[in-house]
Amino acid sequence: MWTTEKRPRYNRDRLRYPSDLTDGEWEHIKPLIPPAKRGGGKRRVDMRQVVNGVMYVLSTGCQWRYIPKDLPPRSTVNEYFCRWSYDGTLEKMHHALYIKCRELAEREASPTACIIDSQSVKSAEKGGPASIHMGSTQAS
Repeated sequence: MWTTEKRPRYNRDRLRYPSDLTDGEWEHIKPLIPPAKRGGGKRRVDMRQVVNGVMYVLSTGCQWRYIPKDLPPRSTVNEYFCRWSYDGTLEKMHHALYIKCRELAEREASPTACIIDSQSVKSAEKGGPASIHMGSTQAS
């Protein structure tokens, strides 16, 4: 909940881009980044900047060619994005940050309620075995 007391916790004005990771967020997901490929050379790219590039694209919806020049090259960011999408790393990162956000909001890690809108309920009423017309069931 946004309150005057909690507002500074969510302030991202000091970051280069609002999508950049804070130091705390980075420390939380850093262990989730897979190690470099075996047999390859040492990574020459700053993984935090790669994650910032991925977060920039995901949060702004910009095209890959419009990634700002102060982030890693679009080919690098895109390669990691595709790899992490395939191997589940992005999902793990999202889940870890989601849990952390819920804890900071003083909520349980998993929601305990759900919302069903009236349109969903109306659709559900139309289906099911009772709606299938079986014809006459009288014995001859």
